[in-house]
Amino acid sequence: MERLLRITTIPLKYELKIQKARLEYKRSTTELQINREKGDMSIESHPTNLRIDTYHARNSVCPTTMESVRQSASYGKAAASEATANYAEEGALLLDPRISNPLDQIISQRAQMPTGEFGLQFLPTTGPDIEWSDPDLNIKYQMDKLSFDLKVANGDFEFIPGKIELSITQMPDVQIEYIGKPIYVPPSAANFFNHTPVDVLA
Repeated sequence: MERLLRITTIPLKYELKIQKARLEYKRSTTELQINREKGDMSIESHPTNLRIDTYHARNSVCPTTMESVRQSASYGKAAASEATANYAEEGALLLDPRISNPLDQIISQRAQMPTGEFGLQFLPTTGPDIEWSDPDLNIKYQMDKLSFDLKVANGDFEFIPGKIELSITQMPDVQIEYIGKPIYVPPSAANFFNHTPVDVLA
C-alpha cells in the first residue's frame, strides 16, 4: 500500500546563556594632604642703656633754691653751735678767778689768725651717678613645618549573582504533508483527468 502522508516533526530550538556569579573588588582612592606651616625668625635687640644722674654734681656747683636753703640752714646751725661754744668758753674765762685779765685773753683769741683746714675744694665736689645695662640680643628661629595626612579608604566588594537567559529560537511544530495521488469523487472522474491528450493534426 502506498504511503499517503508525510509527517515532519520540527523540534524546539532554544539558546541558553549562562552568566557565572562573580565577586568584584573596587579599589578605593587614596588622598594625601600636605599642610605647610611657614617658619619665622624674630630678632629682639636691646642696646646698652646708659643712665647719668648729675643732680648732686650740679648742686655742688650751682645748687638749686631748695638745696641752697638747705645748705644755708646747715651752715647757720653749725655757726650757731660754734658761736655758742665760743661764748660759753669766753663766759667761763670771765668767771675764772684765776685769770687776772680775761678780756685781754678773749681779745687775743678773737684776733688770732685762723688755723686748720681752709675751705679750698674742687668743684664739682661729686661726679655724676652713672648706671648702665648690658646689651641684649635674642634671636628666635622656627623652621617650616610639614604635616602629612594620608587618608586611605577601604575597598568595596560587590557580589554580582549569576544569571541564566533562555531564548527560544524555534517553536516546535508538526507538518503533515499529503504525498499520495488525488482522490476523485466519484472515482470515475479520475479517467477524465488521467487521459492522454490526442495530437490534432491541422
